[in-house]
Amino acid sequence: MLEILPRLRRFATGLAGHPSDGDDLCQMTVERALANRAKWQEGTRLDSWMYRIMRNIWIDETRSRARRGQTFVDPDAGERVGGEGGQEARVELNNIDRAMQKLPDDQREAVLLVMVEGYAYKEAAEIVGCPVGTLNSRLVRGRDALMQMIGDAA
Repeated sequence: MLEILPRLRRFATGLAGHPSDGDDLCQMTVERALANRAKWQEGTRLDSWMYRIMRNIWIDETRSRARRGQTFVDPDAGERVGGEGGQEARVELNNIDRAMQKLPDDQREAVLLVMVEGYAYKEAAEIVGCPVGTLNSRLVRGRDALMQMIGDAA
């Protein structure tokens, strides 16, 4: 589980839109996975199982916050980058983060799982719980929308 924590955190931050919300989501995921470790089937992928847990928690949290009239995502959030050329990199990451947050949830999940996390279409479809063709459509629409938004920002 420790080996996949950085990937889980990156996915959580991508879903939540802000590092601190991503950390909270990641923590909830680890807690739930540990509490339900008997439900994980030996020989199956632990990372896929945990991604599904995270996705379910995220959906539940988003729904409950929407009911309370609060927002889950800060649209101006962006992960901070330092070092040489850090200013330009921060601007570019902020543009990408804002564009990602404008995507519908299903498209953002597909982009994060395939393009950021590197899952195969079939694995990503299993995590999300949809047919591979549906995931492919979401990915194409999400990628095209991102390219359009990023191009418009430049």
